[in-house]
Amino acid sequence: MGVENGTRVPVSSPSASSDRVVYAVVASTFFVGFGGGVVFPILPNLGEVLGISAFMVGVILSANRWTRLVVNGPAGILVDWIGTRKPFVIGLAIEGLATVGYVIAIRSAVPEGWFVLARVTWGIGSALVFATAYTITADVSDASSRGTSMGIVRAGITFGFPAGMVLGGLVSEAYSNATAFVLAAAFAALASVIAFFIVPETHVGAAGSSVSLLDLERTLPALTVGLVNFGLYFAYIGVLFSTLVLYLEAESVTLSLEVAGYGIDYGEQGTSGLLMAVSALSGAVFTIAGGKLSDAVGARVPVLIGFLAISCAGFAVLTVAPSFGAVVLACALIGAGQGGVGGPLTALLADLTPEDRMGRAMGTNNIFGDVGGGLGPLVSLPVANVVGYDVLYALSALIPLLAGAILVAGIYSYTGHLSPTVDESIV
Repeated sequence: MGVENGTRVPVSSPSASSDRVVYAVVASTFFVGFGGGVVFPILPNLGEVLGISAFMVGVILSANRWTRLVVNGPAGILVDWIGTRKPFVIGLAIEGLATVGYVIAIRSAVPEGWFVLARVTWGIGSALVFATAYTITADVSDASSRGTSMGIVRAGITFGFPAGMVLGGLVSEAYSNATAFVLAAAFAALASVIAFFIVPETHVGAAGSSVSLLDLERTLPALTVGLVNFGLYFAYIGVLFSTLVLYLEAESVTLSLEVAGYGIDYGEQGTSGLLMAVSALSGAVFTIAGGKLSDAVGARVPVLIGFLAISCAGFAVLTVAPSFGAVVLACALIGAGQGGVGGPLTALLADLTPEDRMGRAMGTNNIFGDVGGGLGPLVSLPVANVVGYDVLYALSALIPLLAGAILVAGIYSYTGHLSPTVDESIV
């Protein structure tokens, strides 16, 4: 879809134009995502060097998500009000500026303040980016291809974040923490350039409407999808990514390689970065596969239930006797589950949402995800210290199961079907 005289109209050559827009969104969100992930393998260990408490590290890691709780609603409404292009480009630029704040933080006498400020700024920018990225994709796709398109965009977002973790883990060990942050900022700048020159306006809703925190999408589909999103982000970002580097240290699980007769030993940061890459790669592959599968099946719910079960199995594997192989398998399964749910879940929300409320629906969904991702580090780090990682991961395995029950109950209540077809879901 495009915009002409304030009205949404089909773009010319939809297959070529739509694909070009989707891939530009993917590239932009992938590159800017480095700045979101780069701090995770660095900050938990860096916190001790800089004198930052474990609680404060949790606050810093989750500050962007708590910020988005306030900004997501207005961001979604803004999209329905003025369109997608300006908020998307500006949001990417704000995220780039926030990444520069990491460099300032590690050289500052008050690193906690600068890290918090950077993460808050990142939250503002990412709220704009996430609301626009999914709305753009919904605008340029139809029901038969929406799962695939959402999966591709979700893959860019999903893979960019942990790719930043790899950059943070490996580059910080090989060079310095500052170098890792500078590289992330450079990629964020590239993301803004791509969006500025390629992404067009795709969405105009009720021009002249006011932006209000209260004007959220509170329909049953939005709340159901949002609760599932909450559970996924709580378990994946809030638990796994926030505790993995410390789990590896506690269990003395690291990676050792022998290349050309030379032994290479990775520390906890480097190993956690590589494991997160495994999870991210698995997530990216199955995000696209899950979206395509839901299009091929013609129904979203069966695909969603299957991938929620895979996520559950991944956390269960983490509770067995620790070994590098077991952790690799667990990260791959959790990534596959998280990724496989992403495309169909967002497509399901788009299927069940009126076109002129799409921005609001995506903003509301992002709020739920950010509550989960923001609450996770605050809960998981202290809980792990009290009950241990085995119990923490066992409890986390129950979250996808609960999310599946909520999904089935909510969709059945709204549509009258346990597994509505895509055609039955379109509003």
